[in-house]
Amino acid sequence: MNDGIKDLVIIGGGPAGLTAGIYASRARLDAVLLEKGTYGGQVLSTSHIENYPGFPDAVGGFELADLMHQQAQKFGLKIEYRGIENITPEDGLLVLNTEEGPVRTKTAIIATGSVPNKLKVPGEEKLTGRGVSYCATCDGALYRDQTVAVVGGGDAAVEEAIFLTRFAKRVEMIHWMDHLQATPILQEEARANEKINIRWNTALTEIKGDEALKELALRDVETGETSSLPVDGLFIYIGITPQVEFVKDLVEMDKAGSIVTDATMATSVPGLFAAGDVRSRSIRQVVSAVGDGATAAWYAYNYIQGMK
Repeated sequence: MNDGIKDLVIIGGGPAGLTAGIYASRARLDAVLLEKGTYGGQVLSTSHIENYPGFPDAVGGFELADLMHQQAQKFGLKIEYRGIENITPEDGLLVLNTEEGPVRTKTAIIATGSVPNKLKVPGEEKLTGRGVSYCATCDGALYRDQTVAVVGGGDAAVEEAIFLTRFAKRVEMIHWMDHLQATPILQEEARANEKINIRWNTALTEIKGDEALKELALRDVETGETSSLPVDGLFIYIGITPQVEFVKDLVEMDKAGSIVTDATMATSVPGLFAAGDVRSRSIRQVVSAVGDGATAAWYAYNYIQGMK
């Protein structure tokens, strides 16, 4: 990267970042996208996406990410693979300190996303995308008339368990405590749903299967008794972690550690925007991340125009 001042630096190569890159490149901004890993983000862990407009027969997560990547490059977006250490406002600009030195820019978009917390049990990593999921809205329809399990006891877990009853014939909720932490109205709805069975005081100790998920190994946390549960799908909801460590002392965040923005995707720091899963109140869908990315790039362009 040259020593000149960039118009826009996009941090993160998921759907939000790539979409921002498409819009920025079409606007002829001097923009670059920085990605520390592989472009695509969390969408890569989803084998089939059935709710993204324009793909009535579903689309693979890798395929969709690759198409976005191709489109961004078609319009001339520069993509470099490096991580960000921190961001410092300086003389009306933003200085991004990267692994390979500082980058000065007029605006930046944080699109680093959030990652679901993992159980860290044997088989989880191997079978992610092959029966193990962290998004019922994305993958629930794949399990019509099948048996699925949900791990967790908070609002997200209970909401997704209820959602899954639209498709699955049976939803087994696995919770290590003897009560749920979800709001009372959600608890009432879950208990009233005949498709949901709650397994109290139960820990998931292993996820089993060769090419696809087959069964779960369970342990009663009170008695130590072990058992197995055959399932077709597993949805894990034990919280998420926004990838915001590099700006934790810079921008306003909510209690969950997500970045607070206004309707233009602007953060509390002038010239700095946020888009996608990293943003407070995001619904964590590919389509919403794409909308955020387009909005952030549009208003970053307007911000730059106002600097002239």
